[in-house]
Amino acid sequence: MFEVEPVGKKRPQGRPTAVNKTFRAFDPRQVLLLPPSLDDWLPEDHLARFVADLVDEVLDLGPVLADYTEKRGYPPYDPRLMVRLLIYGYTTGVRSSRAIERRLADDVAFRFLAAGQEPDFRSIARFRRRHLDALAGLFAQSLHLATKLGMVKMGRVALDGTKLEASASKHKAMSYGRLVDKEERIEAEIAQLEAQAQALLADAEAIDEAEDHAFGVDGKETDLPAELDRREKRLAKLQAARTQIEAEAADKARKHAEDKERRRQERADIHDGQAVTSAGEKAAKAARPKPKAQANFTDPDSRIMKNSDGAYIQAYNAQAVVDEEHQVITAADVTTNPSDALNYTTMLDQSAANTGVHPKQALVDAGYCSETNLEAARERHLACGTDTFMATGRLTHDEQVPPAPRGRIPKDATLKERMAHKLRTKPGKAAYSRRKAIVEPVFGQIMTCQDGRQLLLRGEDGARGEWRLLAACHNLRKIFRHAGTAGLAGLTG
Repeated sequence: MFEVEPVGKKRPQGRPTAVNKTFRAFDPRQVLLLPPSLDDWLPEDHLARFVADLVDEVLDLGPVLADYTEKRGYPPYDPRLMVRLLIYGYTTGVRSSRAIERRLADDVAFRFLAAGQEPDFRSIARFRRRHLDALAGLFAQSLHLATKLGMVKMGRVALDGTKLEASASKHKAMSYGRLVDKEERIEAEIAQLEAQAQALLADAEAIDEAEDHAFGVDGKETDLPAELDRREKRLAKLQAARTQIEAEAADKARKHAEDKERRRQERADIHDGQAVTSAGEKAAKAARPKPKAQANFTDPDSRIMKNSDGAYIQAYNAQAVVDEEHQVITAADVTTNPSDALNYTTMLDQSAANTGVHPKQALVDAGYCSETNLEAARERHLACGTDTFMATGRLTHDEQVPPAPRGRIPKDATLKERMAHKLRTKPGKAAYSRRKAIVEPVFGQIMTCQDGRQLLLRGEDGARGEWRLLAACHNLRKIFRHAGTAGLAGLTG
């Protein structure tokens, strides 16, 4: 009825029509006409270049090279290559020898450091274990480099500890009371098996036909000898663990008795070294381990410790002194004692020995507070000028330090009361408030960036060496961020 103008045909909505576009050439099967250069694969400011220059031109690898005295045999991998891989791996959180081997195949930085070579994980693990002392010695070299670059001032340092998980399960530990019971039961089982074996051997000697019928024509006995061997090995482990616990209890009792006798002699103004020794020996002989004292079969040196989350883990207690200026670690050590209190003097002494300078201020938390350490802090202040700020108690979350009471400190105030008053003053609060900002980020960086929460090596010496290697790589990362590769110019090993 109405005239309507014709409407054009609508195109379906969808992808736009293709155009004749030119793309960059891409041929995955292209053969390179010239050999590729690994040097072209990394940016100029890459950490791997810094590690390569550091190992080749700055670090002293003499202690590693001195261990190669045998000329015969198949040539080993160049120590520079292996040290490159371990430093870069421990700096970037790739610490496992198997993980390093995988990265050598698919990570450009590792291939650059190894110059295309691919040592297997066994070679890497053997090198690390063989030269662990020399690798731990890199910590002192890293501290020396940081000092030369002006990164260590020793004006204020912070001391703290953290629990590192051992390469062992806490379920492989056994208490002293259970050890004794288990040992007695296995001894009884061994005696019973030995009696059965003797009876079988007697029957075998008397009646050859019965032996052939019972044990077969080859003359083999039953599985009793193998079972005996298994139980005897188990018994040997139990006895070794029991001996370790008893020795530790005796050593602890000896030290406590000797300290008690020394204090008694100081009060009486006498000096009798023989009496101190006798008191220690007497206490050691009478010492008896607590029934709940434990030993671990996988890593006997490690201990059950409580970490910052409140969980009990098989661990070592790692200690560190950190300089405030650039968070450089100036001392690093590992102990098997869960308490931090025993490490105040030794760690500050180690820091002074490593740097040649005593710090002006030392900040330590309440875990180090003890009458012995408060006395040592006072003596340290008089001897070398280090002013220690030691917390005398822990604060709850968001709890503020109360202000110092007005008036003078009472003359009869104890060392703990004097330290608590000192921390409540404005200078004391200002100084101690820097403790967390100095040392705790260092632990966080090691745990996160370097994957250093769990140790790979067993034994106290292995744990100490690995912790110092982690500390060395932390310092080297700080040097890289502060000065870069150009900052190594002019430095010698």
